Amino acid sequence: MTATLSRADAEDLLYREAALLDEGEWDAWLALYTEDAIFWMPAWRDEETPASDPDRELSLIYYDGRRGLEDRVFRARSGQSVASRPRPRCVHCIGNVRLIECADGTAEIASTFIVCQQDVRADRTHHFFGRYRHVLRHEQGAWRIARKHILLLNDTIPTVVDFYSI
Repeated sequence: MTATLSRADAEDLLYREAALLDEGEWDAWLALYTEDAIFWMPAWRDEETPASDPDRELSLIYYDGRRGLEDRVFRARSGQSVASRPRPRCVHCIGNVRLIECADGTAEIASTFIVCQQDVRADRTHHFFGRYRHVLRHEQGAWRIARKHILLLNDTIPTVVDFYSI
């Protein structure tokens, strides 16, 4: 029997991912991703066109495989990342969740996001907003993130942006 995903289930997964990031539960967050997951936030080519090829164009963030995400989490935890100490306080707000397609154990979800971030070092608040596209795959009895595409709409970034802040 092929696994199906409802919009409510899709929302639950996106809300859980956001909460895990906000709470710094990064091991549980990583467990949401498939081994071959792609995590990509392209840069913009111009005012209207985002990059479309992470291998040939500039990306703000790009990890090809969960190992890259695991390495980034390790550096953020270890203190090797100056930008992550102290970690900014973040709240992810997810909205407009739409189930685009669900067939053969895969699903595509579109949503919007706003992230409010308190940069405790600079005592400033920043807001990031944009659109997510998640591709999910049903593996080992659960839906997992096989691809996360982040289109950051306000890409004039006044501070460091990392996996936990978008």
